[in-house]
Amino acid sequence: MSIRVKVCGITRCEDAKIAVELGVDAIGFVFWPKSARYIEPETAGQIAAQVPPFICTVGVYVDPDLDWVEKTIKAAKLNLLQFHGDESPEFCNRFSQPYIKAIRVKQDTDLLQYAEQYKTAKGLLLDTYAAGMPGGTGHAFDWSLIPQHLSLPLILSGGLDSNNVAIAIKQIQPWAVDVSSGVEASKGIKDEKKIFAFMQGVKQL
Repeated sequence: MSIRVKVCGITRCEDAKIAVELGVDAIGFVFWPKSARYIEPETAGQIAAQVPPFICTVGVYVDPDLDWVEKTIKAAKLNLLQFHGDESPEFCNRFSQPYIKAIRVKQDTDLLQYAEQYKTAKGLLLDTYAAGMPGGTGHAFDWSLIPQHLSLPLILSGGLDSNNVAIAIKQIQPWAVDVSSGVEASKGIKDEKKIFAFMQGVKQL
């Protein structure tokens, strides 16, 4: 099975274009204003308008209000929502678009319970836990904490780059991988060579 790839934290049209040309399946726009990779909804919409068919555009949120999500869905023409905060399943289900739920993994995280709690999600995105940071840490977590059989598709995130993505895929066998800092020249600015190397790592298996 081919592994799907999402490049998150897209802020420039040229980065989206390169990512798509190199074979990614999805691009992510961060709509959390405190993020260094934050993008205005209108700018995301301009980028999304240049994206070819069959590429998924994903909106990333941290405890947003309802109106903000609705505004960004419309402005950026999103296909999928990704919630990184403490959003309830009821909140996540309130929108016209499907969603995935991000879980920050630490030693006592019960991923089986989260999979049951968010059973309406299209998948669980597993990221690294760091106090006060909802994501984008650039560090990997202990993959042995992932149970073998989750009831939802698994999207692996957290500290992935060209050096470890092949190992991660071989060990975890996720549905998809998600990368941001691992393919950046600086926060929010992607590096073509790093995206190429990452995709080569994905295709090794």
